[in-house]
Order: sequence, then C-alpha cells, then structure tokens
Amino acid sequence: MNEHDLRTLEYAKILAQLAQHTSFSAGRQLALELRPSTDAYEVRQRQQATTEAKALLGTRPDVTLGAARDVRPHARRAGILAMLQPHELLEVRGTLRAARILRTLLVRLEDEYPVLADKAAQIEPLTDLADEIGRCLDDDGNVLDAASPELAHIRRELRLSQDRLAERLRRLVADGNNAPYLQEPIITERNGRFVIPLKIQFKGRIAGIVHDTSASGATLFIEPLATVDLGNQVQELRSAERHEIDRILTELTEAVGAHADVIEHDVEVLADLDLALACAQYSYALRARPPEIVAFGASGSSADAKASLRLVAARHPLLPADSVVPIDVAVGEEARVLLITGPNTGGKTVALKTVGLLTAMAQAGLHIPAGEGSTVPVYDGVYADIGDEQSIEQSLSTFSSHMTHVVSILGQATARSLVLLDELGAGTDPVEGSALAQALLEALLALGCTAVCSTHYSTLKLFAFGTQGIQNASVEFDVETLSPTYKLAIGVPGRSNALAIAQRLGLDEQILARAASLVSPEDMEADALLESVREARDEAENARGEAEKRLRRSTRLEEDLRRRIADTEAAREEVLDQARAEGRRLLEELERELSQLRLQAATRPDQAEAVRESTMRHRELAEAFQPTPDPTPQPTKRRVALQPGDTVRISHLGQTGEVLSVDEQEAEVRVGNLRLRAQPDTLERVARVPREERSAPRYSEPKVVSPGTELDLRGYRAEEAATELERYLNSAYLAGLPWCSIIHGKGMGVLKQVVREHLQGHPLVSEYRAGALAEGGDGVTVVVLPPRRGSDDDLAD
Repeated sequence: MNEHDLRTLEYAKILAQLAQHTSFSAGRQLALELRPSTDAYEVRQRQQATTEAKALLGTRPDVTLGAARDVRPHARRAGILAMLQPHELLEVRGTLRAARILRTLLVRLEDEYPVLADKAAQIEPLTDLADEIGRCLDDDGNVLDAASPELAHIRRELRLSQDRLAERLRRLVADGNNAPYLQEPIITERNGRFVIPLKIQFKGRIAGIVHDTSASGATLFIEPLATVDLGNQVQELRSAERHEIDRILTELTEAVGAHADVIEHDVEVLADLDLALACAQYSYALRARPPEIVAFGASGSSADAKASLRLVAARHPLLPADSVVPIDVAVGEEARVLLITGPNTGGKTVALKTVGLLTAMAQAGLHIPAGEGSTVPVYDGVYADIGDEQSIEQSLSTFSSHMTHVVSILGQATARSLVLLDELGAGTDPVEGSALAQALLEALLALGCTAVCSTHYSTLKLFAFGTQGIQNASVEFDVETLSPTYKLAIGVPGRSNALAIAQRLGLDEQILARAASLVSPEDMEADALLESVREARDEAENARGEAEKRLRRSTRLEEDLRRRIADTEAAREEVLDQARAEGRRLLEELERELSQLRLQAATRPDQAEAVRESTMRHRELAEAFQPTPDPTPQPTKRRVALQPGDTVRISHLGQTGEVLSVDEQEAEVRVGNLRLRAQPDTLERVARVPREERSAPRYSEPKVVSPGTELDLRGYRAEEAATELERYLNSAYLAGLPWCSIIHGKGMGVLKQVVREHLQGHPLVSEYRAGALAEGGDGVTVVVLPPRRGSDDDLAD
C-alpha cells in the first residue's frame, strides 16, 4: 500500500495513537513504522499476537517491559570500545533483566500464548552480563568496592589517609593560638585539597599554600604546610581510584561490546513484544475486536477473487466513540461494487474512510472497532481517492487532480484490490461527469476489484439498479430535522431531498411548483422507482421486526414450558424417592424376618414353606424398589424373531433360559427346572443352537460379592450385633467362604457371649472356636462355614 493512499485515509493518526501505548522508544519507532501486510499468513499472525496480548493483559494487567530502553546505540559504541558511562551500563542491565523476566513469563505460558511465546523464545537473556554489571555498579551508578580487590584496597587506604588528614586539620583549627587568625573554625575543600579559611590580614601567620580566595577577598583558603604530604597522599589515592574505576568500566564496556549483536537483537524482540502489548491496549481503548481474516484464492484471477468485505457496526476510529454512528458494510457477496448516494455532509466520505481505514488496520494486525462477524480480506492494495486535492502549484483543478489519481489507481489495481472513489465524475459538467462516472464503474466491474464509490448523479442510481455486480447504498437524511442521520442503508439508493428541504425552509409554493415542472419526466420516473424500492425495503424491515418479535415470544414460551416440565419431573422424582425410601424400610424389615425364619427352619421343617414364601416376597420387593431407570429414550433395536430352542436372556430377571414355545403375544421359557411365561419384547436372544446340539440350560445363580473374611462388631450394641452377624453369615455363606473371623473384643465379655450364643446351633455354622493367640486370642471367634449346597430354595427345603 503506497503512502499517498494511507495518508488519504489518515492512517498516520492511527499510528500516532498506537504509539502512545508503547513503553520505550524502540517500540514507539515500530508502532510509527507499522504498515499493512499483503500476506495472509503474516496478517493472521499479527492479529493472533494482538489477541494473545489482549488476553494476557486481561489476566495479568501488571505485565510491562520494566526498565527496558533502546540500548542499541550503547551496544554499537561498546562494539568499537568507546567506554560506556555507569548510567549507560545500568540501562543495558535493566534492558537485559526486563528481557529475561518477560521471556521467562511467556515461555512458561506457551500453551496459552503460543505466538507471543515464540517471539519471547528468541530472546537471549545474557544473565551473566547483567549480573556482572549489577555486581560492579549500584542502582545510582556508583562503582562498588566489590568491583575489584584492587579498588577495595585503594578505597580502604584512601579512607585512612583522609581520616589522618582530617584529624591533623582539626587539631590545627582547635589550637587556641590559631583561632584569632581563622575566619571560621572549619575545614573545607578547594580544588580537591583540604583547606582552612584564613583572614586576609593574617596572611603568613599560618604557613601554607593558598588554593582560593573568597568572593569578598576577605578570606584566604590555605592548605597548611603541615598537611601537604597527607594531602598529596590523598590525591595519589584518588587518582589510583579513578584509574581503577576506568579500568572496571572499560572491562564492562568490552563485555557489552562482545555481545553487541545479541543485545541489539534482544532490543528488537522487546520492541516487537512492546508493539503487541501496545496493540492490545489500543484495542481496549477503541473497544475493538479481531476481525476474521480471509484470503483470496490461489490463481488471483477475477473469477477467483471471491473474498468478501463485511463490517458489522463499524465505527470510524478517529471519531468520538460515544457519538459516532456505527455503519454496516457488505461488499463482495452480492456485488463487487457498492455505490453510495446521498446529500452533502451526509456521511458518504466518512463511510469510505471507515471502510479503508479499518481494512488497513486489520491488515496491519490491529483490532478494529466493529462488531462480531466482521470479515476483512487480505487485499494486495487499498487505493483511495477521497477529498479535494486541488494543487495550485501544479496548476491542477479539482477535477484534474481527481482524474490523475484515478488513472493511477486503474493502472495499479487488481482483482484483489480495494478501491475507494469519492464523488465519481465531480468537478465538471454534470452530463459529461455522469457519463464518465458510469464508464468508471464499468471499468471497475471489468477489473474485478472490490470497490466502494460515492456519487451525486441520479442516473447512476438507475444504472446500479439494473447492473449486475453493482449494489446501491445510501446515507439517510431526516427531512423533518433537516439533518443527516449518518446511517448507511445497503440495497437502497439515496433520493433527492432538494425540493423537500426547500419546502421545509419556507420557499414559496409557486417557485416549488415551477421547479418541479422543470424536472425531466425521466428523473421523476427514476425517483418514483427508487421510492417504491425504499418502501418495499421498509415493509421488509417491518416484517422482519415482527417476525423477530414473534420468535422472541415463542422462545420465551418454550423456555417457560421447559421450566414447567422440569418442575413436574422434579416433583415426580421426589414422590418416587419417598416411595423408594419406604420400600427400603420394608426390605430391611423383611430381611430381619427372613433371618429369623431361616434360624427356625434349621430346627423346624414345617417352617420351610414360610421361608420360601418370604424369600420370593423379598425378591419381588427388591425388584420393585430398584432405582428408576433414566427416562432418556434408548435407541430402538431391530426385533429378532424368536424360535423354540433359542437361548434368551430375561432382562427383568437377569436370567437366561431356553425358549420352549413362542407366538406374537407370549413366549414360554425354561429356566432351570422352572417354566416361565414372558412377553417376547422382554426377551433378548443370546444364541441359536441347532436342535441336535442343544442341552438343557442350567440355572445360573446370581453372583454374591464376598463380604471379606472378617467382621468387626466392636462398638455395636447387643441387638445390633446379632442382626449384623446374621446378615454377614448369609453373605459369607452365599459367597462360598470356608471360614471367617468375628472380632468382638474382650472387654466385659457381653459381645462375645451374644456372638457365641447366636452361633450355637446356627444352620450356616459347622463349628466355631476362640481365636489362637496369633489370631487375636479370646477377642476373636473363628467360624467354619459348611460348603454351599445350592440356592436359597434348596436351603429352605
């Protein structure tokens, strides 16, 4: 994109606003040099970097570049061994530390911010160099004693010499004989030498070297001869200190120079990251969002250039966000050329600049102030001829200036370009201008580019109305308030409002009538046609609004119905839960009753029938109070015809058996020695075995999970222990355990007595004994269980 078109769109103002969000000069320079890219991959990477930076600032608003500076000039000077000053070295250290911190953070968050992490990974932190500078210099730029052993020794000697010199001078000042000659009893410094103030009239009374005179001439600052040797020693040590400091700074400079290329590269990466963070902050400031970036096809021909520009609720970024009127723009879908008509100051030029500026911003990697669903193609160029470019110096009129630029645009634009032309054919004779404008539209259509144009010519409205590939649009004008609304209406051309506005302003009716009579019939017919189109559009808008209102109403009704169904289902579940709780209570009572009957059956055979009946009742209740299955509809299985001899599974009993006979209403199934009748829908065929290979199916008993070989009854009351022991013995027997241990503890012996009385003569206990010492002693009873003979029915028999 050339600078002239970007300047026409005021793109530089966008960059100036963006640069205000950068952290240091290198990032600011990148921001001011940012240009739109014509490579789709690069544009998507830039957009992704801005999006990631925005997300990063949303969760970590304290992320900054710290003390980073553009130290590339320092690195270059160090490369030629020009000694760096302490503050320059500190700037290098601060930049390297900021680079290291940012790199560590972004690489650690690589999964969340891959593009930013990839940039940060290019940083070489130079930790040793930064640490060395920090070891030698404090935060104020002073060279530390620890910078070298020699410097530490020199400064130690210097402090001792200065202390001796100061002590000698204090004694001279405090000497009562010298007091009348001194202006003040103080020690000061002149030209790096320690001196005392002597009154001018007593010159020579204290032998010494004069180093300075006061402004009034009344005081001489002399270095007493008695302290000259000490003063010389101090000066020598100071000189040695300066030489050592210069040597240290030179070494640090050489270290910086050795890594000059790396430092420059790190600064460039930091500037790139600074730009990404600035783009994110600018996105927040504009209340912007990323558009969808689309690319043109591979061939680049006109037929292949199918990418469409779509801006939803787009705002001009240089206008106040709280007052600018958003516009919707769609071009490239139904038509490649959008022709905007309407009155002056109605917003046509702003609409064109909004389209061009947002496209350039998107291709530069900036988020745009537009709504969700906005789509921006990657154009190979955005060409704009907008505004009055009359050139006095070049003796070009407005028309000539526009045409010169239009000619240049037509010579450069391709099928992948975006062309923005304001006021087609303006600045010359209306008849010729209208014809020229129509020819330009035809040229744009033939070129296949995407174009947005504006015009005043009414004939072009009809031309666009009847030409495939061109779509009318208009900026609306409120005749009642005599002001534009700045809204852009796609698909509807603008109408002339001159006579209506004149009437509103009070122009004489006779003059208005005469003006109307002078309008050609063709123009009247065109306005009538366009008015009918506008009315049809308004009717369609009203119909759509009514449909949306009905849709919202039906959605609310649907949500209300769903809520009522959910409430009903919740109430049903509550009732079922209560019924299940009651069923579980009955089952527990029945289990206790069944345990007692089994104990009695061991000594009273006449109770066997009662045990069998209780067992069957227990099974029926257990099945009745199983949890209600999920009402989610199951996929319908294809019905398989059953035949006698098929092996089937009875789903509600969990048993398998052989089909003896079957018809549409009922099937007879043999399960063990029992014959059952069931509906065919409740049977699932497992296998079909040829008649000669069939054998009588065997009854399969339900598997019982082992309760473990230990039962711990410590802490139970006597009646609770008996019930728990009975339940455990039943489970252990059905699980086929050969033995088990009952832990009751010693204590007072109550639990032990209850356990052993319960085991005495129990039908499920072969024998029992106290535990051996290794088994827990008398606090444990070991029970031997008989081998399992069969089902509960066998036991009852």
